[in-house]
Amino acid sequence: MFDSFGPRQRQGRRRLGRRGRVLTALGTAAALVAGGLALATSASAATITSNGTGTDGLWYSFWTQGDGAVSMGLNGGGNYSTSWTNAGNFVAGKGWQTGSRRTVTYSGTWSTSGNAYLALYGWTTNPLVEYYIVDNYGTYRPTGTFKGTVTSDGGTYDIYQTTRTNQPSIIGTATFNQYWAVRQSKRTSGSITVGNFFDAWASHGMQLGTQNYQILATEGYQSSGSSNITVSEGNPPPTSPPPTSPPVTPPPTSPPPSGGGGCSATVSVNQWQGGFVATVRVTAGSSAVRGWSVGLTLPSGATISNAWNATASGTSGSVRLSNAAWNGTVAAGQTTELGFQATGTAGTLTPTCTAS
Repeated sequence: MFDSFGPRQRQGRRRLGRRGRVLTALGTAAALVAGGLALATSASAATITSNGTGTDGLWYSFWTQGDGAVSMGLNGGGNYSTSWTNAGNFVAGKGWQTGSRRTVTYSGTWSTSGNAYLALYGWTTNPLVEYYIVDNYGTYRPTGTFKGTVTSDGGTYDIYQTTRTNQPSIIGTATFNQYWAVRQSKRTSGSITVGNFFDAWASHGMQLGTQNYQILATEGYQSSGSSNITVSEGNPPPTSPPPTSPPVTPPPTSPPPSGGGGCSATVSVNQWQGGFVATVRVTAGSSAVRGWSVGLTLPSGATISNAWNATASGTSGSVRLSNAAWNGTVAAGQTTELGFQATGTAGTLTPTCTAS
Protein backbone atom coordinates (compact mmCIF):
# COMPACT_ATOMS: atom_id res chain seq x y z
CA MET A 1 0.00 0.00 0.00
CA PHE A 2 0.93 3.61 -0.32
CA ASP A 3 2.08 4.90 3.00
CA SER A 4 -0.74 7.21 4.04
CA PHE A 5 -2.42 6.71 7.38
CA GLY A 6 -4.26 8.95 9.81
CA PRO A 7 -2.56 10.01 13.04
CA ARG A 8 -4.35 7.37 15.11
CA GLN A 9 -3.05 4.53 12.99
CA ARG A 10 0.40 5.63 11.99
CA GLN A 11 2.76 8.52 12.62
CA GLY A 12 4.87 9.90 9.83
CA ARG A 13 5.09 9.15 6.11
CA ARG A 14 7.77 7.64 3.97
CA ARG A 15 8.00 9.54 0.69
CA LEU A 16 9.76 8.50 -2.49
CA GLY A 17 10.31 10.62 -5.56
CA ARG A 18 10.49 14.38 -6.08
CA ARG A 19 6.75 14.76 -6.11
CA GLY A 20 6.54 13.42 -2.60
CA ARG A 21 4.26 10.61 -3.66
CA VAL A 22 3.92 8.09 -0.89
CA LEU A 23 4.89 4.49 -1.47
CA THR A 24 4.59 1.54 0.81
CA ALA A 25 3.14 -1.96 0.39
CA LEU A 26 -0.22 -3.64 0.41
CA GLY A 27 0.86 -5.47 3.53
CA THR A 28 -0.20 -2.61 5.78
CA ALA A 29 -3.75 -3.39 4.78
CA ALA A 30 -3.03 -7.08 5.25
CA ALA A 31 -1.72 -6.31 8.71
CA LEU A 32 -4.96 -4.56 9.59
CA VAL A 33 -6.99 -7.48 8.26
CA ALA A 34 -4.80 -10.06 10.00
CA GLY A 35 -4.98 -8.03 13.19
CA GLY A 36 -8.74 -8.32 13.29
CA LEU A 37 -9.54 -4.71 12.34
CA ALA A 38 -11.28 -5.71 9.13
CA LEU A 39 -14.99 -6.25 8.97
CA ALA A 40 -16.26 -9.70 8.06
CA THR A 41 -17.62 -9.59 4.51
CA SER A 42 -20.05 -11.93 2.84
CA ALA A 43 -18.72 -13.33 -0.42
CA SER A 44 -22.27 -13.23 -1.78
CA ALA A 45 -22.30 -9.42 -1.80
CA ALA A 46 -22.01 -8.02 -5.30
CA THR A 47 -20.23 -4.86 -4.13
CA ILE A 48 -18.25 -4.24 -0.96
CA THR A 49 -17.01 -1.01 0.56
CA SER A 50 -15.77 -2.27 3.96
CA ASN A 51 -12.42 -3.91 4.71
CA GLY A 52 -12.40 -7.68 4.55
CA THR A 53 -11.24 -10.93 3.01
CA GLY A 54 -13.16 -13.96 1.81
CA THR A 55 -13.82 -16.28 -1.08
CA ASP A 56 -15.74 -15.42 -4.25
CA GLY A 57 -14.53 -18.05 -6.67
CA LEU A 58 -10.97 -17.06 -5.77
CA TRP A 59 -9.80 -15.67 -2.44
CA TYR A 60 -10.07 -11.89 -2.26
CA SER A 61 -8.85 -9.01 -0.11
CA PHE A 62 -10.22 -5.47 0.11
CA TRP A 63 -8.88 -2.60 2.21
CA THR A 64 -9.50 1.13 2.11
CA GLN A 65 -8.23 3.93 4.31
CA GLY A 66 -11.72 5.40 4.18
CA ASP A 67 -11.15 8.62 2.24
CA GLY A 68 -13.12 9.28 -0.93
CA ALA A 69 -15.42 6.74 -2.53
CA VAL A 70 -14.02 3.24 -3.11
CA SER A 71 -15.80 -0.02 -3.92
CA MET A 72 -14.90 -3.53 -5.04
CA GLY A 73 -17.21 -5.65 -7.16
CA LEU A 74 -17.18 -9.39 -6.50
CA ASN A 75 -18.23 -10.87 -9.81
CA GLY A 76 -17.61 -14.56 -9.21
CA GLY A 77 -14.78 -16.80 -10.33
CA GLY A 78 -11.57 -14.86 -10.80
CA ASN A 79 -13.22 -11.56 -11.79
CA TYR A 80 -13.33 -8.42 -9.70
CA SER A 81 -13.84 -4.74 -10.41
CA THR A 82 -12.94 -1.54 -8.60
CA SER A 83 -14.06 2.06 -8.78
CA TRP A 84 -12.48 4.88 -6.82
CA THR A 85 -12.92 8.66 -6.67
CA ASN A 86 -10.53 10.90 -4.74
CA ALA A 87 -9.39 7.87 -2.76
CA GLY A 88 -6.85 8.37 -0.01
CA ASN A 89 -5.44 4.84 -0.18
CA PHE A 90 -6.96 1.45 -1.02
CA VAL A 91 -6.06 -1.98 -2.33
CA ALA A 92 -8.26 -4.73 -3.75
CA GLY A 93 -7.57 -7.97 -5.54
CA LYS A 94 -8.17 -11.67 -6.03
CA GLY A 95 -5.74 -14.55 -5.80
CA TRP A 96 -4.71 -17.21 -3.31
CA GLN A 97 -4.29 -17.50 0.44
CA THR A 98 -0.94 -19.22 -0.15
CA GLY A 99 1.52 -17.91 -2.71
CA SER A 100 3.59 -20.12 -4.99
CA ARG A 101 5.68 -20.22 -8.16
CA ARG A 102 2.45 -20.48 -10.15
CA THR A 103 1.81 -18.85 -13.50
CA VAL A 104 -0.84 -16.16 -13.03
CA THR A 105 -2.85 -15.12 -16.09
CA TYR A 106 -4.96 -11.97 -16.05
CA SER A 107 -6.83 -9.67 -18.42
CA GLY A 108 -9.19 -6.72 -18.31
CA THR A 109 -9.19 -2.94 -18.07
CA TRP A 110 -7.36 -0.61 -15.69
CA SER A 111 -7.10 3.19 -15.67
CA THR A 112 -6.18 5.95 -13.23
CA SER A 113 -5.75 9.71 -13.06
CA GLY A 114 -2.90 9.57 -10.54
CA ASN A 115 -0.91 7.19 -8.37
CA ALA A 116 -1.96 3.56 -8.71
CA TYR A 117 -0.56 0.08 -9.41
CA LEU A 118 -1.69 -3.05 -11.20
CA ALA A 119 0.55 -5.71 -9.67
CA LEU A 120 0.97 -9.23 -8.40
CA TYR A 121 1.53 -8.85 -4.69
CA GLY A 122 2.45 -11.19 -1.84
CA TRP A 123 4.14 -11.84 1.50
CA THR A 124 6.49 -14.43 2.96
CA THR A 125 7.56 -15.09 6.53
CA ASN A 126 10.93 -16.26 7.88
CA PRO A 127 12.19 -14.02 6.45
CA LEU A 128 9.40 -11.49 6.44
CA VAL A 129 9.27 -10.09 2.90
CA GLU A 130 6.71 -8.10 0.96
CA TYR A 131 6.91 -8.36 -2.82
CA TYR A 132 5.49 -6.66 -5.91
CA ILE A 133 5.56 -7.60 -9.60
CA VAL A 134 4.26 -4.37 -11.14
CA ASP A 135 2.83 -4.57 -14.66
CA ASN A 136 1.23 -1.12 -14.78
CA TYR A 137 1.37 2.09 -12.78
CA GLY A 138 0.06 5.64 -12.86
CA THR A 139 1.93 8.91 -12.34
CA TYR A 140 4.56 7.43 -10.03
CA ARG A 141 6.93 4.61 -11.03
CA PRO A 142 8.10 2.46 -8.09
CA THR A 143 11.83 2.59 -7.40
CA GLY A 144 14.41 1.70 -4.76
CA THR A 145 17.93 0.26 -4.69
CA PHE A 146 18.48 -1.03 -8.22
CA LYS A 147 19.63 -4.66 -8.36
CA GLY A 148 19.40 -5.57 -12.05
CA THR A 149 16.82 -6.74 -14.57
CA VAL A 150 14.93 -9.91 -15.44
CA THR A 151 13.23 -10.80 -18.71
CA SER A 152 10.04 -12.80 -18.40
CA ASP A 153 6.67 -13.16 -20.09
CA GLY A 154 7.61 -11.01 -23.07
CA GLY A 155 9.00 -8.05 -21.13
CA THR A 156 11.93 -6.74 -19.11
CA TYR A 157 11.50 -5.81 -15.45
CA ASP A 158 13.73 -3.64 -13.26
CA ILE A 159 14.53 -5.18 -9.87
CA TYR A 160 14.60 -3.00 -6.75
CA GLN A 161 14.85 -3.53 -3.02
CA THR A 162 13.58 -1.26 -0.27
CA THR A 163 13.39 -1.62 3.50
CA ARG A 164 10.50 -0.76 5.82
CA THR A 165 11.49 0.02 9.42
CA ASN A 166 9.04 -0.54 12.28
CA GLN A 167 6.00 -0.56 10.01
CA PRO A 168 2.77 -2.62 9.95
CA SER A 169 3.04 -6.08 8.43
CA ILE A 170 1.15 -9.38 8.41
CA ILE A 171 2.79 -10.23 11.77
CA GLY A 172 2.38 -6.80 13.32
CA THR A 173 4.82 -3.89 13.48
CA ALA A 174 8.18 -5.06 12.12
CA THR A 175 11.18 -4.18 9.99
CA PHE A 176 11.25 -6.02 6.67
CA ASN A 177 12.44 -5.88 3.08
CA GLN A 178 10.31 -5.18 0.04
CA TYR A 179 11.22 -6.80 -3.29
CA TRP A 180 10.11 -5.14 -6.52
CA ALA A 181 10.03 -6.08 -10.19
CA VAL A 182 8.71 -3.21 -12.33
CA ARG A 183 7.90 -3.83 -15.98
CA GLN A 184 9.57 -1.40 -18.37
CA SER A 185 6.65 -1.53 -20.83
CA LYS A 186 3.24 -1.23 -19.17
CA ARG A 187 0.44 -3.69 -19.86
CA THR A 188 -3.01 -4.64 -18.53
CA SER A 189 -3.18 -8.28 -19.55
CA GLY A 190 -0.86 -11.25 -19.86
CA SER A 191 0.77 -13.97 -17.80
CA ILE A 192 3.19 -13.64 -14.90
CA THR A 193 5.48 -16.63 -14.36
CA VAL A 194 6.00 -15.97 -10.68
CA GLY A 195 8.82 -18.49 -10.29
CA ASN A 196 10.98 -16.50 -12.73
CA PHE A 197 10.85 -13.50 -10.40
CA PHE A 198 11.52 -15.60 -7.31
CA ASP A 199 14.64 -16.90 -9.07
CA ALA A 200 15.70 -13.43 -10.21
CA TRP A 201 15.39 -12.02 -6.71
CA ALA A 202 17.28 -15.00 -5.30
CA SER A 203 20.11 -14.46 -7.79
CA HIS A 204 20.65 -11.03 -6.20
CA GLY A 205 20.65 -12.44 -2.68
CA MET A 206 17.02 -11.43 -2.10
CA GLN A 207 15.74 -14.50 -0.31
CA LEU A 208 12.08 -15.34 0.24
CA GLY A 209 10.61 -17.37 3.07
CA THR A 210 7.43 -19.34 3.67
CA GLN A 211 4.69 -18.16 1.35
CA ASN A 212 1.70 -16.26 2.72
CA TYR A 213 -1.01 -14.83 0.46
CA GLN A 214 -0.66 -13.74 -3.20
CA ILE A 215 -3.11 -11.59 -5.18
CA LEU A 216 -3.37 -9.73 -8.50
CA ALA A 217 -4.11 -6.31 -7.05
CA THR A 218 -5.41 -2.88 -7.98
CA GLU A 219 -4.04 -0.22 -5.65
CA GLY A 220 -4.61 3.54 -5.61
CA TYR A 221 -3.38 6.56 -3.66
CA GLN A 222 -4.86 10.08 -3.84
CA SER A 223 -6.33 9.36 -7.25
CA SER A 224 -9.43 8.28 -9.14
CA GLY A 225 -9.87 5.39 -11.51
CA SER A 226 -11.39 2.02 -12.21
CA SER A 227 -10.47 -1.55 -13.10
CA ASN A 228 -12.11 -4.78 -14.17
CA ILE A 229 -9.72 -7.71 -13.90
CA THR A 230 -10.09 -11.46 -14.37
CA VAL A 231 -7.46 -13.62 -12.68
CA SER A 232 -6.67 -17.31 -13.16
CA GLU A 233 -3.90 -19.79 -12.55
CA GLY A 234 -2.26 -20.75 -15.82
CA ASN A 235 -1.58 -24.37 -16.75
CA PRO A 236 2.04 -25.45 -17.24
CA PRO A 237 3.08 -25.18 -20.86
CA PRO A 238 3.27 -28.39 -22.91
CA THR A 239 6.69 -29.91 -23.32
CA SER A 240 6.34 -29.80 -27.09
CA PRO A 241 3.93 -28.09 -29.49
CA PRO A 242 1.07 -30.15 -30.88
CA PRO A 243 1.43 -31.31 -34.49
CA THR A 244 0.00 -28.93 -37.06
CA SER A 245 -1.06 -31.73 -39.40
CA PRO A 246 -1.59 -35.51 -39.25
CA PRO A 247 1.55 -37.64 -39.59
CA VAL A 248 2.45 -38.60 -43.15
CA THR A 249 3.38 -42.16 -42.23
CA PRO A 250 0.64 -44.67 -41.37
CA PRO A 251 0.08 -45.52 -37.71
CA PRO A 252 1.99 -48.48 -36.27
CA THR A 253 0.33 -51.88 -36.44
CA SER A 254 1.32 -52.62 -32.87
CA PRO A 255 1.29 -50.39 -29.79
CA PRO A 256 4.51 -48.48 -29.03
CA PRO A 257 6.73 -49.64 -26.19
CA SER A 258 5.97 -48.30 -22.73
CA GLY A 259 9.18 -46.30 -22.64
CA GLY A 260 12.60 -46.40 -24.19
CA GLY A 261 14.66 -44.10 -26.30
CA GLY A 262 16.63 -42.92 -23.28
CA CYS A 263 17.13 -39.36 -22.15
CA SER A 264 19.92 -36.97 -21.28
CA ALA A 265 20.14 -34.06 -18.85
CA THR A 266 22.14 -30.84 -18.59
CA VAL A 267 22.30 -28.36 -15.73
CA SER A 268 23.10 -24.64 -15.52
CA VAL A 269 23.71 -22.86 -12.22
CA ASN A 270 23.14 -19.31 -11.01
CA GLN A 271 25.34 -19.01 -7.90
CA TRP A 272 25.40 -16.26 -5.30
CA GLN A 273 26.90 -16.03 -1.83
CA GLY A 274 25.17 -18.63 0.29
CA GLY A 275 22.95 -20.25 -2.32
CA PHE A 276 22.15 -21.04 -5.93
CA VAL A 277 19.44 -21.89 -8.43
CA ALA A 278 19.96 -24.88 -10.75
CA THR A 279 18.05 -25.20 -14.03
CA VAL A 280 17.92 -28.75 -15.42
CA ARG A 281 16.93 -29.60 -18.99
CA VAL A 282 15.81 -33.15 -19.81
CA THR A 283 15.95 -34.18 -23.48
CA ALA A 284 14.38 -37.33 -24.89
CA GLY A 285 16.45 -39.53 -27.19
CA SER A 286 15.43 -41.13 -30.47
CA SER A 287 11.95 -42.01 -29.21
CA ALA A 288 9.50 -40.50 -26.75
CA VAL A 289 9.78 -41.15 -23.03
CA ARG A 290 6.78 -41.45 -20.72
CA GLY A 291 8.59 -40.78 -17.51
CA TRP A 292 12.02 -39.62 -16.42
CA SER A 293 14.16 -38.94 -13.38
CA VAL A 294 17.40 -37.05 -12.92
CA GLY A 295 20.01 -38.03 -10.38
CA LEU A 296 22.84 -35.84 -9.13
CA THR A 297 25.07 -35.46 -6.11
CA LEU A 298 25.17 -32.20 -4.21
CA PRO A 299 28.44 -31.18 -2.57
CA SER A 300 28.74 -31.13 1.21
CA GLY A 301 26.80 -28.25 2.75
CA ALA A 302 24.38 -27.85 -0.17
CA THR A 303 20.69 -28.45 0.63
CA ILE A 304 17.65 -28.14 -1.63
CA SER A 305 15.02 -25.77 -0.23
CA ASN A 306 12.44 -26.04 -3.02
CA ALA A 307 12.02 -27.55 -6.48
CA TRP A 308 9.67 -26.92 -9.39
CA ASN A 309 8.38 -28.96 -12.33
CA ALA A 310 9.66 -32.07 -10.56
CA THR A 311 9.35 -34.12 -7.38
CA ALA A 312 12.55 -34.20 -5.33
CA SER A 313 13.65 -37.29 -3.43
CA GLY A 314 16.25 -36.22 -0.90
CA THR A 315 17.52 -32.71 -0.22
CA SER A 316 21.27 -33.24 0.23
CA GLY A 317 23.95 -35.63 -0.96
CA SER A 318 22.55 -37.95 -3.62
CA VAL A 319 19.18 -36.62 -4.75
CA ARG A 320 16.74 -37.57 -7.47
CA LEU A 321 14.29 -35.33 -9.33
CA SER A 322 11.37 -37.16 -10.96
CA ASN A 323 8.83 -35.87 -13.44
CA ALA A 324 5.62 -34.23 -12.30
CA ALA A 325 2.26 -35.65 -13.32
CA TRP A 326 1.97 -33.32 -16.29
CA ASN A 327 5.48 -33.35 -17.83
CA GLY A 328 6.52 -37.00 -17.81
CA THR A 329 5.90 -37.51 -21.53
CA VAL A 330 8.56 -35.91 -23.71
CA ALA A 331 8.49 -36.36 -27.47
CA ALA A 332 11.57 -37.70 -29.27
CA GLY A 333 14.26 -35.03 -29.41
CA GLN A 334 12.20 -32.58 -27.32
CA THR A 335 13.11 -31.00 -24.00
CA THR A 336 11.41 -30.18 -20.72
CA GLU A 337 12.80 -27.96 -17.99
CA LEU A 338 12.84 -28.21 -14.21
CA GLY A 339 14.86 -26.68 -11.43
CA PHE A 340 15.56 -26.21 -7.76
CA GLN A 341 16.89 -23.67 -5.28
CA ALA A 342 19.46 -24.68 -2.69
CA THR A 343 21.64 -23.25 0.03
CA GLY A 344 25.41 -23.60 -0.08
CA THR A 345 27.69 -23.88 -3.10
CA ALA A 346 26.79 -25.83 -6.22
CA GLY A 347 30.29 -26.83 -7.24
CA THR A 348 30.23 -29.09 -10.29
CA LEU A 349 26.91 -30.87 -10.79
CA THR A 350 26.85 -33.88 -13.11
CA PRO A 351 23.27 -35.03 -13.79
CA THR A 352 22.27 -38.46 -15.05
CA CYS A 353 18.89 -39.10 -16.70
CA THR A 354 16.87 -42.30 -16.54
CA ALA A 355 13.84 -42.84 -18.78
CA SER A 356 10.90 -45.07 -17.89
